[in-house]
This record gives sequence, structure tokens and C-alpha cells, in this order.
Amino acid sequence: MRGLTIKKLTILAMMIALDVVLSPLFRIEGMAPMSSVMNVIAGVALGPVYGTIMAFLCASIRMLFLGIPPLAMTGAIFGAFLAGCGYRLTKKTWGACLGEIIGTGLIGSLVSYPVMVWFTGSEQALYWFIYTPRFFGGAISGSIIGWFALLKLDHIPAFKHIQVLFGGRVNEQFNRAIQRTNK
Repeated sequence: MRGLTIKKLTILAMMIALDVVLSPLFRIEGMAPMSSVMNVIAGVALGPVYGTIMAFLCASIRMLFLGIPPLAMTGAIFGAFLAGCGYRLTKKTWGACLGEIIGTGLIGSLVSYPVMVWFTGSEQALYWFIYTPRFFGGAISGSIIGWFALLKLDHIPAFKHIQVLFGGRVNEQFNRAIQRTNK
């Protein structure tokens, strides 16, 4: 049991490191498509709980060390959670992509308004949908890139093993084969 927890934490740490490193490299002001890519991949690989933990920690690190405003938090968390839920409900990659688009593009952008009003202390120049176009743009482009990445990752046995480890793989025959190799 302890070895299983260590494996999960190691994979989670690697996903966090990838997100923290990739997000600023391919960032457009107000849009973080690589964060959406990682949310979709985490939703499929890790599920909603660990994907949300990953998004929260990545956003915290980006805010603390890179000076990103609280938009990093509001944009990432809802997308990661709904990407994981979307994949778990549909068992399809498009479910994770749709969850990311709704979570980040719609919910995250709307929650960003009151957070930024509080953060800046002014609501004169802000309105509820001010972040929606940029968040949708980042979420849609990131989801498309994530979908293409998952097409390739699905052929890698180690990725399927990660899905089984986090309870996301639905192929029972594959699950039994992985469990036999773990014994």
C-alpha cells in the first residue's frame, strides 16, 4: 500500500513539474494553453481529485514564483476538476476536453471577475465577461493540443499503467495484466 502511495505522489510531482515548466513557455497574455493541455492529460491520467490537486499546486507555484495574478488559480482548478469528471463519465478523451473548456472557459472566467475585483480593489474597469474570451481561447486551444497528445500517449503502456494506478482505466483485461505485473 505504501509503495502505491509513493508511486502516485511521484507521478503527481512529475505532472506538477511539467505544468510549471511548460505553462510560462507557451503563455499568451491572459491565456495559458499549456495549463489546459496539462489539465486534460491529468484529467485522463489522474482523475478529478489528483488533477485538481495538481492544478492547485501548479497555480500556487506560478503565482508565488512567477508573479502570475490569481487568474492562474481560478482558471486552472475548475478546468482540471471537470476534465477529470468528464473523462470518468464518458470514458472518452473528448469528455476531458469538454470538461476543461467548460471548467476553465466558462466557470473559471466568471469566477475570475470577483477575485480580480477583490485583488485590484477596483470594479470600474471590469465586467463579468472580461476574461471569458481569453479563457475560452486558452482552454479550446489547450484542449485540442491535449487531445492530440493523448492520442499518442494512449499507445504507451506506462501511461495506461498510470491510469490503472489512479483508477481511470476501464479495460478490465488490461487492469488484470497490470495487477499481475505488480505482484
